Amino acid sequence: MLPAIAAVIVYGSAMAFTALVVLLVLGAVTEYNNLVFAEGLYWEKGEGLVIGALIPLAAYLGGIHLELAIITFSLIITFLLFLLRFKGGSISIATPGKVVFGFIYIPLMMSYLILMRGLEEGTLWIFFTLVLAFSGDISAFYVGKSIGKRKLLPDVSSGKTVEGTIGLLGGSIAGCVIFKFLFFPALSLVHVILLGLVGSVLGQLGDLCESTIKRASGVKDSGFLLPGHGGILDRLDCLFFIVPFVYYYNVFVIK
Repeated sequence: MLPAIAAVIVYGSAMAFTALVVLLVLGAVTEYNNLVFAEGLYWEKGEGLVIGALIPLAAYLGGIHLELAIITFSLIITFLLFLLRFKGGSISIATPGKVVFGFIYIPLMMSYLILMRGLEEGTLWIFFTLVLAFSGDISAFYVGKSIGKRKLLPDVSSGKTVEGTIGLLGGSIAGCVIFKFLFFPALSLVHVILLGLVGSVLGQLGDLCESTIKRASGVKDSGFLLPGHGGILDRLDCLFFIVPFVYYYNVFVIK
């Protein structure tokens, strides 16, 4: 899938790239819905999918202001629909809360890829972010498998180790530095190291947060849409925190 994704990032129109993000979001939201609402058919699953498509589309059509408007009214509508479906008996705020958390956790965070592409050198920033996320992920895997002994947070994720996390930090920074010298020479080395360091920590936290959702749902893998990889949600989890961080670092620090 990687060559096709890279081709859309580099050569695709803004609409084509948005369509790619929407497809990834819908896949991840589907897996999230199955985790938190089990296998039954619920109105809330449909709400999550509709809102999941609208948020990145809003980022493309009207930028962050339209996106914020969609999020605001989605929250209102979610609770109004919950109110209309309420028929007495016990009441739990967790049901609409899961919908709201879902569209903030996945579509909102991923929509920053669309906003990032609109920045100066936006395509390079997207590739930089992917290198930051996945070079650390790969380094953590191999270091953890080879020398990892001390568990990081065994109650959340039994596979994560302290040694693997150290490998993640080093791998992310090294990947970012190599990318800078090969493709992004205009970017300051200080910025590269800071982005790699903080971004790798946020990526690990994003991974651990997704693990808590799976642990609470009693499953090992988030889905079956990417066989051998645990699901789309498992592949994207490290990006959920990294992408907004890189975007706002660009907007508020580099600019």
